[in-house]
Amino acid sequence: MDAESLLLSLELASGSGQGLSPDRRASLLTSLTLVKRDYRYDRVLFWGRILGLVADYYIAQGLSEDQLAPRKTLYRRGRGRKLGNQDPGDVVGSLNCMEWSLLPPATEEMVVQTSVLKGRFMGDPSHEYEHTELQKMSEGEKVFEEEVVVQIKEETRLVSVIDQIDKAVAVIPRGALFKTPFGPIHVNRTFEGLSLSEAKKLSSYFHFKEPVELKNKTLLEKADLDPSLDFMDPLEHDIPKGSWSIQMERGNALVVLRSLLWPGLTFFHAPRTKNYGYIYVGTGEKNIDLPFML
Repeated sequence: MDAESLLLSLELASGSGQGLSPDRRASLLTSLTLVKRDYRYDRVLFWGRILGLVADYYIAQGLSEDQLAPRKTLYRRGRGRKLGNQDPGDVVGSLNCMEWSLLPPATEEMVVQTSVLKGRFMGDPSHEYEHTELQKMSEGEKVFEEEVVVQIKEETRLVSVIDQIDKAVAVIPRGALFKTPFGPIHVNRTFEGLSLSEAKKLSSYFHFKEPVELKNKTLLEKADLDPSLDFMDPLEHDIPKGSWSIQMERGNALVVLRSLLWPGLTFFHAPRTKNYGYIYVGTGEKNIDLPFML
């Protein structure tokens, strides 16, 4: 959700339980305004919150003028929570809501490395997970397998999970962005929202990322597409089919999409208005059992 309309967006998303206290909203709004100024981003999005056992991670993303260019991701730890018999002085978490730290870009190596990690986040970026894996070792002509303990930082896992969620379930309505003849993708200032009938269709929503499936379509399949608007992959072809829940709320004044693949991701749009956005509030765990639940 856009930081400039943060208060309204949080209100629209509150039906899914993604609420924040008034003081937390105020501190977020102020700090994200400073992030936009200091880093010179074209837009700043409040991405959401990943819930940890000891503290939560608040996530924001900075966008350049080209809306599909790689996004810069920032995070900060929320107020620490006492865990069991832990001494209050040992609770991690910054009390300063104004400080954001820049995360490194995700790589394929990070995604593969962290794919073995299961369970909740701790809430401490310096926390190290230990994973035992078999590696081939050689001694002269003899080749054998040996167990090696690999340490993975939680910050690396955080980068990987955010990247996976972005690629799988970040959503934007059709027409909110437009592609210029020269290539860059810009915000469509003339976008006035989807009509009520369009808002009820999954085909009216796109993945907010570079297209993958679109490149595999034939010229005949692309014949009815508007190249300035239909340049991303629609949600209607997502696998597994049925991984999205779409509901009308507030007397058809609000459409809400919820991801069943990544529980906690909520997209909202008020038809015939410019108000839309998505927010993730969850544990950062993928629902790998979804194909067996549908």
